[in-house]
Amino acid sequence: MTLAAIGEAMTAGARLSESCLVANIDARTVQRWQRQEVGEDRRQGPKTAPHNRLSTDEQATALAVMTSPEYRDLSPKQIAPQLADSGRYVASESTMYRLLRKEELLVHRGRQKPRTVKAPSEHVATGPNQVWSWDITYLRSPTRGIFFYLYLVVDVWSRKIVGARVHEEECSDLASALMVDAISSEGADPKQLVLHQDNGGPMKGATLKATLEALGVIASYSRPRVSDDNPFSEALFRTLKYRPEYPTMAFSSLEHATQWVESFVDWYNRQHLHSAVGFVSPTQRHEGHDSAILAQR
Repeated sequence: MTLAAIGEAMTAGARLSESCLVANIDARTVQRWQRQEVGEDRRQGPKTAPHNRLSTDEQATALAVMTSPEYRDLSPKQIAPQLADSGRYVASESTMYRLLRKEELLVHRGRQKPRTVKAPSEHVATGPNQVWSWDITYLRSPTRGIFFYLYLVVDVWSRKIVGARVHEEECSDLASALMVDAISSEGADPKQLVLHQDNGGPMKGATLKATLEALGVIASYSRPRVSDDNPFSEALFRTLKYRPEYPTMAFSSLEHATQWVESFVDWYNRQHLHSAVGFVSPTQRHEGHDSAILAQR
């Protein structure tokens, strides 16, 4: 019985909405039955068949037409208008699809293989210095229309900022220098490192590509026209720009922007309790102290 099965699932810890989803019944219906203290599934279903339902002979005729040599290579979307042009009607387009599905005939029938879209492979980090993400964001300057550019590299596993610089231009050479310094300062093995980035000019510049290849770093790129394939860097930029001390107007100079970013990086890495890593600081996570801290809590 439906109510008994749902009750048993809820006793085992399942939520009512999830149980009803599996049972293909609305949660409000179950709640109404519970108030009425009924002991079984009270769904009646339709009491009468639709007046325009096809008879068995009509269904057979429709199937015979769709599987005939003239129409067997066409879809119901094409069959229905062609029949209408010749003054014939055997079934509606939706009914044709329903009959083909019932007879397990709704499959790809052409010589061309159906297009399949494979999900992109993911790089999974199980420790520090395995997968890094980086991007560039604008910082407002005193001059309208001119910006400073913040290059920021974050470790995906620990969320620690491993590299940050502010420059007056976007350039593959500057990005390359930042990656070399970040790898050196973190003591990372470049041959065990994946660097994820979007498809911007500095990311695909010849200098950065050559540097990564020389070091043995695996370059990973976001899919074209997919805006959320680099979420770690985007989330970090939001955290940065929503800090209370972030300038409301503009940074007065390149030195001012650099000093502010340095103070933010120190706060973020050492003081910020990051929700994604169990509310420990990124540095604690990066250095392996998080397990002892969480165990003590």
